[in-house]
Amino acid sequence: MFRTILTAMTFSLIATIGHAFDIESMSDEERATFRAEIRAYLLENPEVIMEAVQILETRRAEQAAQAELALFRDNREEIYNDGVSYIGGNPDGDVTIVEFLDYRCGYCKRAFPSVEQLLESDGNIRFIVKEFPILGEASVLASRYALSVKFSAGDEAYKQVHDKLMLHNGDINEGYLARLSRELGVDHGDVAARMDSQEVLDVIAANRQLGQKLAIQGTPSFVMGENFVRGFVELDQMRAIVESIRNEQS
Repeated sequence: MFRTILTAMTFSLIATIGHAFDIESMSDEERATFRAEIRAYLLENPEVIMEAVQILETRRAEQAAQAELALFRDNREEIYNDGVSYIGGNPDGDVTIVEFLDYRCGYCKRAFPSVEQLLESDGNIRFIVKEFPILGEASVLASRYALSVKFSAGDEAYKQVHDKLMLHNGDINEGYLARLSRELGVDHGDVAARMDSQEVLDVIAANRQLGQKLAIQGTPSFVMGENFVRGFVELDQMRAIVESIRNEQS
């Protein structure tokens, strides 16, 4: 990769200089001499190429950041205010964190205690859960169940189910979900009846469509403020990002 960038930068530099000197109007001999001089200069001063590579990488990073910011702003309402997704933490918090998650995702489970600790210790974060089952039928089953509980028993029951599913390391099947309903005192008959409802299926479909627009290909994926954080991050990293967001807002 580095060699490719280096080669591209070298040719770009030669082309830029050549354009300034109208290399096309040179004779073959003049052109060969000119290129030899450039080569000799670069060999004597390789730091010039390194500086050019650094500038290129910085520009590309800036362009990528601007593209992601535009992506967020184009889809802000769907990300922050879809009217359906569970909102926890402090609903009036000054920083919003959105997590796209799958209940069978090992990294989601690993992130779960960090997210919970962040919300508890900070107290001023609005947290949104986007059900994003991508790891097979058991994942879809778990999300359908969680959403059905939300619609039939409310947000508090949903949060209990969410926590249980995030901490569960075994199979997720109909039997397990029935036992979970009994454990939490949820009417499993009502929940099971809603799991195939259009209301539930529409939420999952909408989240998948949003994920596609945001180029989310794995879980967990976070939107923190206006920043995309793709993949698992430690608690200290989350806190640093939140602090950075607040500094930008102040």
